[in-house]
Amino acid sequence: MGHPAELETLADNLGANLRRARQQRGLTQQQLAKLSGVPRSTLANLEAGGANPTLAVLANLSGALGLSLEELLGAPRVRCQLYPRGALPIRKRARGAVQVHKLLPHAIPAMEIDRVELQPAARMVGVPHQPGTQEYLTCERGTLVLTVEGERFELGPGDVAAFPGDQAHGYHNPGRAVAVGFSVVVLAPRAPRG
Repeated sequence: MGHPAELETLADNLGANLRRARQQRGLTQQQLAKLSGVPRSTLANLEAGGANPTLAVLANLSGALGLSLEELLGAPRVRCQLYPRGALPIRKRARGAVQVHKLLPHAIPAMEIDRVELQPAARMVGVPHQPGTQEYLTCERGTLVLTVEGERFELGPGDVAAFPGDQAHGYHNPGRAVAVGFSVVVLAPRAPRG
């Protein structure tokens, strides 16, 4: 069994991390209770640092917030963290002609934001998401051609396309210079298991 001071520190860490993560996601305690299956009164006690949760409660909160148990129980992080270039994952696609840079260092439930860099003439097939997903693509530099279900849209710098992310789609750089865009995917909520 842990030393009482260590347990108190863990409880304080959990309270601060839980409250910050919930507020960052714009959730009320009631909304987080619904998402996690943890009673609102338990959440209030946890945020106040006055509860001793079971592993199941911690796992439910971890899953609902997209955080690891270490992130829930560890010392609270500073509010701003700098991630130097190359520190976040970069996936190469289309035989290396496309680089997809992850822009979210922490998991945010139901959201993905990527910086997409396409070499001249590069093409990338988009992966259709679950039904109800919405996707947004903005062109930062060059020209991006977006194809959604066979329909073609040409985007220049500053243009934004909004489309159902569950449809067949693809990206193409028809230019002679590198094209850069940003993709924001808002995933549809998964149906509750039951």
